[in-house]
Amino acid sequence: MPKLIKLYIVNVAIGFALAGAFVGMLLWFNIANLWHLVSTSDKGWLAVLILWISNGIIFAGVQFGIAVMRLKDDDDDEPRGGNRAPVTRVRHEPVPVRAPAHRPQRSNRS
Repeated sequence: MPKLIKLYIVNVAIGFALAGAFVGMLLWFNIANLWHLVSTSDKGWLAVLILWISNGIIFAGVQFGIAVMRLKDDDDDEPRGGNRAPVTRVRHEPVPVRAPAHRPQRSNRS
């Protein structure tokens, strides 16, 4: 299996595990009376499942983004680009521009 695919699968699993812990803490601490709403409803398990999947998608995306940003490329250690001339300061001066002062005439077509 390619390394990038393996990296993706591992980080998605970590993201969904973190989302499961997050939803578990939401229920354990009864945030917004969520435990009561879920436990007294006959479709409470569906609400928990949807909450876990939606948070899992977000957590997995963030986890994979962090993992990709932390990847190190060994080629970046050496300077590249050749010898560039230093940028000199440019002196900005206003340039006068002449504009005609006449107005275009209206046509009397009717």
